[in-house]
Amino acid sequence: MQTASTNICERMGRSQELSDSKRGTVIGCHLCNKSIHNISWLLNIPQSPVSGIITKWKQLGTTSTQPLSKRGERMLKRTVRRNHQLSVVSIAKDLQTSCGLQISTTTVHRELHGMGFHG
Repeated sequence: MQTASTNICERMGRSQELSDSKRGTVIGCHLCNKSIHNISWLLNIPQSPVSGIITKWKQLGTTSTQPLSKRGERMLKRTVRRNHQLSVVSIAKDLQTSCGLQISTTTVHRELHGMGFHG
């Protein structure tokens, strides 16, 4: 039997990403001069994702999700702060194995220098 706290956690979790076909449908409705409110009502999607999809399509020309731009930098900082005595070569290998980033030792060195890590 589920408790009340379990039900709250399930309800408050993040929603799943919209499929490519649903995003395409949003853009199609937008091109047919439907309002954001109407698109939201027709597709049973909240208005804020509909607005975000349309905005992204206007700015980037695509509706696909983009990778995080600072992900590698954040992971590099976290790795260095955990163990500040690691060599640049071992940091580069660690990033390649843990998250699949293809990163050279020169790039790691340059980025660490730019973040204020010297030595």
